[in-house]
Amino acid sequence: MKVLVTGGAGYIGSHTVLSLLENNYDVIVYDNLVNSSVESLDRVEKLAGKSVEFVEGDICDKAALSHVFKKFKIDAVIHFAALKAVGESAQIPLSYYQNNVHGSVCLLEVMQENDVHNFIFSSSATVYGEENEVPYVETMKLGTPSSPYGASKVMVERILADMTVSNGRFRGVSLRYFNPIGAHESGGIGEDPTGIPNNLLPYVAQVAVGKRDKLSIFGDDYPTKDGSCERDYLHVMDLAQGHVAALNWLNCNDEFRGVEAFNLGTGNGISVFSIVKAFEKATNKIIPFEVSPRRAGDLPAFWANANKANKELNWQASRSLEQMMEDTWRWQSNNPDGYLT
Repeated sequence: MKVLVTGGAGYIGSHTVLSLLENNYDVIVYDNLVNSSVESLDRVEKLAGKSVEFVEGDICDKAALSHVFKKFKIDAVIHFAALKAVGESAQIPLSYYQNNVHGSVCLLEVMQENDVHNFIFSSSATVYGEENEVPYVETMKLGTPSSPYGASKVMVERILADMTVSNGRFRGVSLRYFNPIGAHESGGIGEDPTGIPNNLLPYVAQVAVGKRDKLSIFGDDYPTKDGSCERDYLHVMDLAQGHVAALNWLNCNDEFRGVEAFNLGTGNGISVFSIVKAFEKATNKIIPFEVSPRRAGDLPAFWANANKANKELNWQASRSLEQMMEDTWRWQSNNPDGYLT
């Protein structure tokens, strides 16, 4: 089975490509390399002992996408290609809607033109918005997210729902997940943000390796146990395996039509301060930090109820917080400059 992975050279994408190869899928990666490196795929190939077809291209380029579909005879698509920084999305919302929403429409149009109907969407817990109470469950209505990033994910989920009405053959899975952290246990692939990291743990790791002077913690006055934001952090390899489980689920349910949503998470909210302490404990490194003003778009706390994925996808987040920290440090300490090392 040939699987097209858009954004497959990125952080979550590269780990998912590795899991797909390990599960005997043929993989074609389509990525514009704006926030990623083709070196990640070279390392994936070495870890898996298998090759990956790579095409450099933009998700909004329908002509390039059409060429890929015709050349490789795609059977299914896993769609990661998106801008993903909550804070940045408030500063440049048009870029987020252009890439995340318009890009997804371009991809879905090309899929339909080429008679491809199996689609797994990399969504987000932010689709639940501020109205829904935690823990989030899939039966909740889509909310009103506090950032353009989250709004872009809601828009795509609504587009997918409309697709099922107009296209009776469409089979979609929307994976709503939380904060992936960690790296492959080999230390060969991991998170390599371009410029200043937008996410917590890569920033912590860069402070530990000496690339950054100190960590900024955005707000310590939230209504949480220690005043910092609480999130559902899960290991990136658990998340990658969740995407493979979703693809396997589609393959085993030939009669399924429509779109099904699944939360992927641990079911536990962990604070920013707790993450810093856990990293220090796992690595024996001291992380200097300062408290900065809150970021636009950040909610105090959210985490998942992943019972549906546990039951229907036979998937569960199994790696501990300690392992997430250790794998992050193995990656960062072995690759202080990321894939440029």
